[in-house]
Amino acid sequence: MSELNAAGITDPELRASYAECKRLNSLHGKTYYLATLLLPASKRPFVHALYGFARYADEIVDDLASTLTAQEKAKVLRAWSSDVLRGLETGKSSDLVGRALIDTVQRFDIPHQHFVDFLHSMEMDLTVTEYQTFDDLYEYVYGSAAVIGLQMVPILGGDTVNSLEAAKNLGVAFQLANFIRDVGEDLDRGRVYLPLQELAEHGVTRQMLEARKLTPEIISALKFQIARVRQLQKAAEPGIALLDKTSQPCIRAASELYCGIVDEVEKIGYDIFNKRAKTSTARRARVAFAAYISAVAARLR
Repeated sequence: MSELNAAGITDPELRASYAECKRLNSLHGKTYYLATLLLPASKRPFVHALYGFARYADEIVDDLASTLTAQEKAKVLRAWSSDVLRGLETGKSSDLVGRALIDTVQRFDIPHQHFVDFLHSMEMDLTVTEYQTFDDLYEYVYGSAAVIGLQMVPILGGDTVNSLEAAKNLGVAFQLANFIRDVGEDLDRGRVYLPLQELAEHGVTRQMLEARKLTPEIISALKFQIARVRQLQKAAEPGIALLDKTSQPCIRAASELYCGIVDEVEKIGYDIFNKRAKTSTARRARVAFAAYISAVAARLR
């Protein structure tokens, strides 16, 4: 409740909506939630609202326990999407998550197109099961990841114009790191996110991935994708320095933890089919402690 007070959120219905978004974040986005704790209390509810929106849409698409067909999921997603987008236009929503999202968008003047693009990518997940080239994949990751960074920038503050490119790069890096770690899980959903053309350049076919047997060719392909994650992360670093000083420790911690997934892939010998690459508790604690010290120092300046 102290966060809601710090953010100036007093309306009971809005407070309930933001509380639900925080619950979703703490339950499903462990690393993301940890990073938000490094932000000033006045910024956290708005980040939770963005997460709540994204998580709700993702649940419609990727709930493995769901008995709905892809067509039925698409119908549910479109109905919910239409309601949210209509709410963004009218400034009103009866949806529990939607109310906090609309309030956040209005407060920070976040472009509505970012949410249109995100929902487009969510719908792609219902019909697209593979991508031939990185350009093809980028249409998806722009909406599913880059726009998340773009939505965040107005909340984080600072030079919100010149930090936009960095936000896109970092969002894409986060998503690609997840793709590398989750090849097996994505196959369970019938999807391959690593571009087939790039896999072929390393002698890898979709059938080889489906066999779930680590080979030198697959290791080579994973190394190529890992290098891209690190390149995007490095390209984003100057933009992080343009953010409000109180926001920088949060984003730096998120960058290390999310992009650090590829370090963990290396540590398990690239065996993504039999092991799950996880950031160790010790590394999380080390990153969080250093970021916490930086966050406190930034607030005292």
